[in-house]
Amino acid sequence: MLSWIALTCLMGGIVLLGMLSAVDMKTRLLPNEMVTGFATLGIVFHLTTLAQFVSVENIALGGAVGFLALFLIRVVANKAYGQDALGLGDVKLMGAGGIWLGPDAIMLAMAAGATAALLHGVFVALGKARKTGSGPDFVNLQIPAGPGFAVGLIIGGIFVFWNFRVQM
Repeated sequence: MLSWIALTCLMGGIVLLGMLSAVDMKTRLLPNEMVTGFATLGIVFHLTTLAQFVSVENIALGGAVGFLALFLIRVVANKAYGQDALGLGDVKLMGAGGIWLGPDAIMLAMAAGATAALLHGVFVALGKARKTGSGPDFVNLQIPAGPGFAVGLIIGGIFVFWNFRVQM
């Protein structure tokens, strides 16, 4: 019975990541309510699986590592660029992702997410350049980070939850 609840949490988490990505692409914001829902689904998932994928200590540590690592990157980037280079919504999303994945896999998710965002930015810049007939403008390019991080979280989730099975 509990495995069906866990499966529902996994599916709900993926749906929320998709919704967060769509909202971020449109508004450049990640609503706190949706990020909190994502974190809550992670906690319920771990409760219903009796923390078999990520230990209780690593659930808490993953949340802290996900939040603090991205927060430090945000502080440095904002200082370097003199503007918001990374929003607090992205920081909170990776904190919530750390609850799901634990400290090791959240670092994998950050790296994969940053790579996905970089590729997205390259394709956007090349697409704009093709439309305008000019060279790509990588300096002034601004893209939301949430969709890239969502991809990274899904990759991290595949890594952590690969052996998840629903008990009948």
